[in-house]
Parts: sequence; structure tokens; C-alpha cells
Amino acid sequence: MANFFSSITSFLGLDIGYNGNDTMNQLNLKNQSKLDGRESFSYGYNTAYSSSASLMKKLKTAISRSQAYLLSQQNEKGYWIAELEANTTITSEYILFYRFLDKVNISKEKKAVELLKRTQQPDGGWNIYYSGPSNLSTSVEAYFALKIAGVSTSDPLMIKAKTFVVNNGGIENCRVFTKQFLALFGLYEWEKLPSMPVEMILLPNWFYINIYEFSSWSRSVIVPLLIIFAKKPTCHLESSFLIDELYASNGHSDSKTDNLTSDYWKLFFEYFDKYFLKVLDNHHINFIREKAIKKAEKWITDHQDKSGNWGGIIPAMMNSIIALRSLGYAEDDIRIKKGLSVIESFRIETSETISLQSCISPVWDTAITCNALRKSGLQDNHPRLVKAAHWLIDRQILKDGDWKIKNKEGQPGGWAFEFENDFYPDNDDTTEVLMALKNITTIPDENKNKRAFNRGLRWLLSMQSSNGGWAAFDVDNDKQILNKIPFADLESLIDPPSNDVTGRVLWLLGSLGYRTDYPPVRDALIFLKKNQESDGTWYGRWGVNYIYGTFLVLSGLKAIDDDMNQGYIQKAVNWLKIHQNEDGGWGESCKSYEDNNHKGVGVSTASQTAWALIGLLAADETTSSFVQKGIQYLLDHQNNDGTWDENEYTGTGFPRHFYIKYHMYRNYFPLLAIAEYYNQIKNDN
Repeated sequence: MANFFSSITSFLGLDIGYNGNDTMNQLNLKNQSKLDGRESFSYGYNTAYSSSASLMKKLKTAISRSQAYLLSQQNEKGYWIAELEANTTITSEYILFYRFLDKVNISKEKKAVELLKRTQQPDGGWNIYYSGPSNLSTSVEAYFALKIAGVSTSDPLMIKAKTFVVNNGGIENCRVFTKQFLALFGLYEWEKLPSMPVEMILLPNWFYINIYEFSSWSRSVIVPLLIIFAKKPTCHLESSFLIDELYASNGHSDSKTDNLTSDYWKLFFEYFDKYFLKVLDNHHINFIREKAIKKAEKWITDHQDKSGNWGGIIPAMMNSIIALRSLGYAEDDIRIKKGLSVIESFRIETSETISLQSCISPVWDTAITCNALRKSGLQDNHPRLVKAAHWLIDRQILKDGDWKIKNKEGQPGGWAFEFENDFYPDNDDTTEVLMALKNITTIPDENKNKRAFNRGLRWLLSMQSSNGGWAAFDVDNDKQILNKIPFADLESLIDPPSNDVTGRVLWLLGSLGYRTDYPPVRDALIFLKKNQESDGTWYGRWGVNYIYGTFLVLSGLKAIDDDMNQGYIQKAVNWLKIHQNEDGGWGESCKSYEDNNHKGVGVSTASQTAWALIGLLAADETTSSFVQKGIQYLLDHQNNDGTWDENEYTGTGFPRHFYIKYHMYRNYFPLLAIAEYYNQIKNDN
């Protein structure tokens, strides 16, 4: 009880270790009153509540239901996987891709068209996340896909779509990748696109800018684009399929290149593109170009894994197939056939619709599900967990990938996101898998587990960047200047270390007994302190957003046995408390990536509520009314089958541009949160 009152007075700024004026600068009076009122109103109720037998029964029931549901979803081979829902861009490009190849399956196309029709927003456009505003580029691609598939421009939905596009700047203001797709059909001039000279592939790895300074996902997309930009393959359409009506100006001027920016580096690259790269492209030296094309071709064929996949993402696969076809590869070439087969495997098909996932997440989903089930009480030797552990061990990547370019001393041992992606294991997945293997040890061949675990841990430690953080795929892939080039209008060409990945790695290392005297932990802690925002939060790169980043950092700090009463940690804790919704849950819109006024603001979701709870529980807030209200939210919103509903997108692909709804997030993260709370109050009692 004394600790409870202590935590409250600490939160009110009476004794939380801030220096100077930091305390009240972080909390405005409105939010302070909100907090005070909640705590004082619910205090007596929640103290009794936390020790009640009825609560324990409710928690056990919720845990049992969730376990039963998750176990029912396991594939017979041992893994878990659910849909990775993206916006309609990938589905639109699915239609356009097969039209370009002249390989249209009419029944599939009709279903993809139906999906686009159903997802149009009231203003005529298409958005990039649930309840978000319509997006210009996404809407242009949807309109074109519908038109090329035979939907009449006189259809009311097409009229609405056209109005939205023109009123929002037209094709002229679309992103580069949309314009590139239009160029494939002769609807946009190749010469107006930012230059991507294929000769770039010849730049040595030691050169300041080379393909390995781009992120893994950018590399897998850009290398085939180098060939496409050099060959400029074009499928010329009949006049009835042209989309001139989507230009806002009669002259088809391109405002994105005509209106130069005031950013000096961007301005420099605009001129460099216009007066050097385009000249180089138009007056290239033939034998050098041919050498570059051959090298890019070899890179593509060398980077196709045995399943036929390139990079694990649909844009890389589509671009690679188009590039190879432009080089004369036959339709029945084994590389083309395998690539098309992988694309089809990313389809989500119902009796009426088809949507396309941008990626798939079996390793990720399996590892986190295993960790949730273990945390919630499933025994180490449970047959389902043992089967999952075997499956995960078999997915370990034991060959060098692109990461080796900058990490020459590291030895392979990581895990990728997908079923197959040998060239791109990542630190996030590897960390989650290692957490799972640490807790599932009683498998028939324990030595096999230990070998896999040790290889994975060594690889993970070797992937720490020089600033102390961990990125997703590469070491020191952080040259911010690359996001200034005209081609980089998504501002995602690099893969710098992130707070969320670093926090997760610390979570693992701490669970293994590593503390701040261990150099990698010490350096990571420095990185995280340096990157903390003034309000106490940490930016979330791969999940939405500050709730995600903050919960992972808090979990990591707790694991390494950092003092959770320190001012900088309590600042984060207080931020989470302030942003709890009245219904007891937490939510944060994707808008927070564009506008700081939306930090921690959004309708409550199961996944984000779970994240906030896990973060608060890591900070020893078990008896806090905020935690208890959050737990009650999850209990109240669980369905009878053990699931939770969630419409919002809480996963991040490219901030501000591409978001993902992980359909399993709403189920395994709440189980993790409830299980952690149950374990803590059980131990306290």
C-alpha cells in the first residue's frame, strides 16, 4: 500500500527525480487533473479488485479462451500465420502487373476489382489505413486498375474517383512509384521520372553512395528498376484506356519536379538529376551500359531464393519479373514461373474478392505466439510448442546474405520474416525467435536447439550498429542524405537503428542475464537515452507509434534491471498514463507519424492497449488503476471464442506512406499482457 501511494505522489511530480522545471513542463494542468481524478476515484475499488477471487477467475478464463483459440489456429506443420492486410495499392498493382504481362486471369481480376469497389471511400478516393484520409497515389492506381479492367468512366464510382484525384493535384503530384507504373503503360513519360542510371550498380562498395547504402527493401526494389529504367519497357494501350482525365493541368506539367524545394540538399539533387544523370542516361557509353545491365541481371538472378521469392515483398517480385522479361526471359522460364507462383501465394481470396498482401509473416507470428503461450502458462514441453520450436529452428538461415557486406566478421544465424528469404534475415524476428527458443528447451534434440540459439545470438550481437542501436536488416545503414534524392519521395531508402528493435533486443539480452556492464547493453542504453523524446516517449518505427516504441523500450529497460524509478523512465510511464482513453484502453492513429498532436491519440485497440499495459507492468505499475482499467478493457472486449476485434492498422511499413494490419496482433499481444498481469498479482498474493 505504501508503494502504491508512493507511486502516485511520484507521478504527481512530488518526488520523481526530475531536475529543475522538467516536472510540470511535461504535464499540463488539464492532463494532471485527469490523472488525479482517475486515481482518486478508482483507488479503493481497484485495491480490492486486484486481490479478488472473481478477478483471478476472469483472468484465467480469458487466458484459457485465448490459448484455445491460438492453438486452434496452428498449422499442422507447426507454424502460425494470419493475414497482413495492406491498403489497396498492392491489389491495384496486381491487376496492372498481369495486364502488363498480358497474362490476365479474368475471374481473379474480377475479384480484385470487386475489392477495389468495396474499399472506395465516400469522397471518391482510397485510403492507406482504416479510417484514414484518402490518398492521391493510391487513388490514381485504383482508378487506373479499374479502368483497364473494364469499369466504365461513366460509372458513378469512377466519376467520384476522378473528381477526388483532380481536386487533389492529379497525376502530377503522385509518388514516384505510381508514376513508374504509369510509365510502363505509356501514361507517363520515362524522361520525367527521377533518373536511376543502371550504371549505379557498378559503383564499388567502398564508394560513398552504392546499392548497399540503400536499405534491404530498397535494394530489392531498385536493382530491377535499374534495368527497367534503362530498357523502358512499355505496353501501349488503346486510347480508350488512357487516363488523361486524371491530370489536373492540361499541359501535364509535373509539379513535383517543376516546383523545386527549399531544402538545399534536395535542391542539389534535383539539379544533379536534371543536368547530369539525365544527360548520362541519354548519352551513355554502350559497353558500360551493357556491362551494368549484365551485373544487375546477375544480381537479380542470384538473389532469387529457392522458392522463387525476391526480397520477401511484392514490389521487388513484380519489378524483378518485369526486368527479366524486358531482357528477353521467356514466359515459361523457371525463374519467371517460380516468381509468379510466389506472388500468387500472397493472395487472400474469398468467394467474392481478392486482395494481395505486400508480405507474409509466418516466422514473426509463430515466435510471438509461442512467447504468449509460454507466458500464459503452457508448459515448456507442450507438444504444440515443441512442434513450433522445431519449425522455427528449421527456418534458421545459415548462409551469408546482403548483411555481410557491412558486417564482414558476423557469421550467419538469423531468421527472416517469411517462409523463405535467405538474403534478408532481420534483427526483430531473430530476437523474437530467440526468446521463444529460450523458453522451449525440452525438445527431443536439445543440443540442436542450443546450437541454433547460440548461432542466432552471435549473429544478432554482430548486427549492432556503431551508435549502439539495432536496425531491422543492416548495420550502419543510416546515410540520411539518400532520402534527399528525387527518387526517395517515400523517405524510406535507408534502414537506420530504431528504438523499438533496440528495445526488443535489450528485452532478450536482459532475460539472459546481461546487464549494463555488458558493452552491447551499455551502448544500446546510450542510444535509447539519446533518442528519447522530450515528453518521455520513444518513436516506434515498425508499429504505431509512440505506444509501440515506448512499450518496447520500457520492457527492455526492465529486463536489463535498470532502475525503473529514474526520472527519464517515469516520464515515459506518465505519458502512457496520460494517454489512456476513458474506456480504459489505449489507441494511437497512424496520423501520429504526420502530426505530433496525434501522439498517443486514437480509438482504443486490443493490440495497443496490450502494448501500453506491458510497458506499465514493466515499470512496476501492477497496482495502478491505469493498469487495472486497461486489463478490464481487455477482459470486457474479449469475444467468447478467445479473440479480440480490431479494425485499426497498428503495424508500420513506411511511416506516412504505408501501414499494415497484422491480423494476429489483436490476439497474441492481449494474451501477453493479461498473462503478465496475472503472473504479477499471483506472485504478489
